[in-house]
Amino acid sequence: MTPATWRNKIVNPAQLGGIETSVLDNGPGRGTRIAWINTGTGLRYKVVLDRAMDIADTFYNQHSLAWLSHSGVTPPQPFSHPGINWLRTFGGGLVTTCGLSHVGGPETDAYGERGLHGQISNIPAEVESIIQPDILTGNLNMSITGRMRETQVLGPNLELKRTISGTLGQAVIRIQDEVINCGNTAAPHMLLYHCNFGWPLVDEGTQIIWQGEWQSREGAPHYKIFREGNNFRQCLAPLDAHSGTGEEAAFIAITPDDNGQCTCGLYNATLGMALALRFPKAQLPWLTNWQHWGKNEYVTGLEPGTNPPIGQAKARELNQLIQLAPGERRIYNLEIEILTDKNNIDEFLKNTGKAH
Repeated sequence: MTPATWRNKIVNPAQLGGIETSVLDNGPGRGTRIAWINTGTGLRYKVVLDRAMDIADTFYNQHSLAWLSHSGVTPPQPFSHPGINWLRTFGGGLVTTCGLSHVGGPETDAYGERGLHGQISNIPAEVESIIQPDILTGNLNMSITGRMRETQVLGPNLELKRTISGTLGQAVIRIQDEVINCGNTAAPHMLLYHCNFGWPLVDEGTQIIWQGEWQSREGAPHYKIFREGNNFRQCLAPLDAHSGTGEEAAFIAITPDDNGQCTCGLYNATLGMALALRFPKAQLPWLTNWQHWGKNEYVTGLEPGTNPPIGQAKARELNQLIQLAPGERRIYNLEIEILTDKNNIDEFLKNTGKAH
């Protein structure tokens, strides 16, 4: 976005874009704090401040990018983590955070009881700052920062500091997370970004793009999609077999580029649009591709993580469970970019090993 095109023509930066906070006042989400972020490019998205600053509805021009569940945005339920209760308030959305200490199915062992995908997405943020674009100085950057605390007395004390940022004129979402062990003992740590994509970006024929060695979560003979010889990198039509709990997933040791950066995403040739998801291999070495082609529940997930969603117990058994020492911090960076220029799409496909 070149300042020359709007200089001396506007006085309020909201005419270009920016960050607007509000509270939902109707339906299942009543009372939930949100922030709409408008990049001024056609990319706009809803940050749910009361749900770990996760990203829900997301649009590029008239096209929805994210899959939304039946309930959509709901208030946090801090005590809903036992068993699979997490699913009751899972709104889908562009990014749902899983962790901070457990990612995977429900489990109980000598270290305690853990529900599906952990507690963090049901913890509200304490908003620390909102920085708007400044058109007078030409600084077009904007950001919102908050903290979420996953803690209990005499137990683990983890904090997530999240900054979501962007620049007017760029169709890019940047997430920087800092996880801190604020306790006085070592704490287990797992993190996964449950990125959920839906129609019309996801449609029959949309390419699912990633590179790396993979294995089916289900394992033989139960898998039908993730098996050698099957084209599981192309979105399918709705499947009767995926009604209800029907789904499949693959765990991928994603391949980075020469700079250690991983790129995956989606390409819809009919829309002339690609979505690129980027993150450092050193921070997030695993990717999960979730495919659930149920009727009216039509979604695929690309989910970078510190681990595949195998649960804390299995990660401990494999000696893959991160233990954060008291005061230790870990930084995570995730970038989502929308591509519509043919040259940029071609470059994206080329760099991810896909022919166009």
